[in-house]
Amino acid sequence: MAHADDALSAENARLKTRVRKLKKKLKKARASVSAQNPGPAVSPLAPKSGFPAIPTIAGLRLSAVSAGVKYQGRDDVMLAELAPGSVISGVFTRSSTRSAPVLDCEAKLTALPSVPEAGLAIIVNAGNSNAFTGHAGQQTVDDITGALANLMDLPQGHVFSASTGVIGEPLPPQKITDALTDLRDGLAPERWAVAARAIMTTDTFAKGAWAEVDLDGHPVRIGGFAKGSGMIAPDMATMLAYIFTDAAIVQPVLQDMLAAGVQTSFNAVTVDSDTSTSDTVMVGATGRAGNAPITSADSEAGGTFAAALQGVLQDLALQIVRDGEGATKLVEVRVTGAETDADADKVARAIANSPLVKTAIAGEDPNWGRVVMAVGKSGAVADRDRLSIRFGDILVAEKGWVAAGYTEDAGAAYMRNQELVIAVDMGLGAGRATVWTCDLTHQYITINADYRS
Repeated sequence: MAHADDALSAENARLKTRVRKLKKKLKKARASVSAQNPGPAVSPLAPKSGFPAIPTIAGLRLSAVSAGVKYQGRDDVMLAELAPGSVISGVFTRSSTRSAPVLDCEAKLTALPSVPEAGLAIIVNAGNSNAFTGHAGQQTVDDITGALANLMDLPQGHVFSASTGVIGEPLPPQKITDALTDLRDGLAPERWAVAARAIMTTDTFAKGAWAEVDLDGHPVRIGGFAKGSGMIAPDMATMLAYIFTDAAIVQPVLQDMLAAGVQTSFNAVTVDSDTSTSDTVMVGATGRAGNAPITSADSEAGGTFAAALQGVLQDLALQIVRDGEGATKLVEVRVTGAETDADADKVARAIANSPLVKTAIAGEDPNWGRVVMAVGKSGAVADRDRLSIRFGDILVAEKGWVAAGYTEDAGAAYMRNQELVIAVDMGLGAGRATVWTCDLTHQYITINADYRS
């Protein structure tokens, strides 16, 4: 029996050695493919002007440091400090496997007074999502937020955290807690760009946006940054966004405005149809602008502010699509004429998430039959003979057949553009929806095949 056990152990050892060698060969082969087909250093769809010069916001300071959570030689932890009297709102992923930081933020927002007397803080790390890490995940959140609360003399319930990166690996809190003093000491009002870069993972560029509006004769500023590149789908995905304003606004109204704004911005983009465990969008308002407090979204000031906030949210959301992993095309999918808005949304998402549609776009192939397929599979009410399809201004199909004036040459020429519009009219009602997506290229496979290697 002992001899049999020894033989089995030896065979297991041989198999493990062989597996290790095969993994090495696979990694080497992937590296070779990546070297032969390198992705762009920065997405070709990135804003040409780079990261914007966001003005400072009274009552807000930002900081970033390198803690070595995963990445070496770059900042990977961000801190935002909001002055006493600030209010905060948040929208989070609806994933049933939400990360420990998401669950903690949701609980703290619920318990937070509508007008906190003490200040607020948000700390974010990149490289490890602290998701699917069991009870240890919450302990890590408690260790980090507790240490930061003590250092900054804040209640722990006023300290929010987020993590982004690999799922299922424990996050050692000490790497972050050891960096807290440097984070605090580095706080400054103008450090937008360093904060934005610190939360990046597979992003190829930092994403920022801002707006300024006049409320009651007072200039009110809104600025923010986001990260996201892959695992992007409705319910927000591997996406973090932090927006700040000096507007005076009551917390319930700010929360309602954010929830509404997310639906037509972050929840209207998709890169790969996958929803993450860590999606977080938070808006903090310091109230330092001097405007009369906004107490209703229906007021003139409320409407003006909500429109500006929506503009910032949508700008950031579209930058995420522009940075879709391996993306070379930005695609707007417009659906009109559906029986209901819900049906229009089903059709738009079916088109935007179809690998067949997305790969055709990557190959600049005007394969409109794939759009027809996506409409049919969506589950929305459709009538073949009332349906029409356009690529930009080009009428491609109508009345159940290819349009009389359409030519493949015209379609192919249009597909060579970097920014595309696919428009579908269902011919059934007033329902409409718009979703933004990108193409699906070989580089997406390369990035995600090697993500943990």
